[in-house]
Amino acid sequence: MARIAGVDLPKDKPIWVALQSIYGIGASSSQSILAATGIDPGLRVKELSEEQVGQIRDVLDKQYKLEGDLRREVQSNIKRLIEISCYRGTRHRMRLPVHGQRTRTNARTKRGPRKTVAGRGQRRGIGKK
Repeated sequence: MARIAGVDLPKDKPIWVALQSIYGIGASSSQSILAATGIDPGLRVKELSEEQVGQIRDVLDKQYKLEGDLRREVQSNIKRLIEISCYRGTRHRMRLPVHGQRTRTNARTKRGPRKTVAGRGQRRGIGKK
C-alpha cells in the first residue's frame, strides 16, 4: 500500500482516482501530476514501483499544499473573514450559506435539522377565503 502525504492510498483503484483521496487534490490536479511524472493513469496503486511513488511525492512536495497545511490555511482565511466582520464572515459566524444560496428553503445541510416553531401549521376552524 502506497503512503503519500500521510494518506494510505486505496490499493485496488487506478492511481488517478486514488490520488484524489488526498485533501487538496482533485481530478484535474491528479491528471497533471501523473502527466508531470510520466506515469500511466490507468495503473493500479498496487502495481506502482517505489521509484514511481517517490516521483509522485517529489512533485507533490514541490508544487502543492496538501492535507494539514491546506486545512490550516482555509481555517485561517475563514477566521480572518469573521474577525473583519465582512458579509461572508458574518454568514460563516451564523452558520448560514456563504455563496448566495437561498435560505427560505433548501439550506438544511448548513442550518441543521428542522426546529418546531409554536403557532405555525394548519389552523383549525378557519375557512378558505
